[in-house]
Amino acid sequence: MYVLMDQQKIDMYLMANAKYFDGNAIPMIRDNLMKLDESQFLRLQTLNLKDPTMMLVVSLLGGQLGIDRFIIGDTGLGIAKLLTCGGLGIWAIVDWFMIMGRTKEVNQEKMASLFI
Repeated sequence: MYVLMDQQKIDMYLMANAKYFDGNAIPMIRDNLMKLDESQFLRLQTLNLKDPTMMLVVSLLGGQLGIDRFIIGDTGLGIAKLLTCGGLGIWAIVDWFMIMGRTKEVNQEKMASLFI
């Protein structure tokens, strides 16, 4: 028998991990978490979510080498940034503004894998 997750447990999880997701996606994530059973909560806890703020710091320090893209799993873009020295620096600067959003997207994709 499956027991659905406790609403308080979901709220606590979202409060502790809200920084990893886009604010607009939180209600959708909450609704999907309500549908999960208690046995899947452990799997939820083991997700390797990346901190968007830390990724910005990594992008500032190693963005021209593509380190930021390698860490979030965009290996192809990481190789392209590495070979072009961050698109001659231009791509690295653009990523300073985009890497936090991309990190949150990757985290949401990992979360969505639970609901499949």
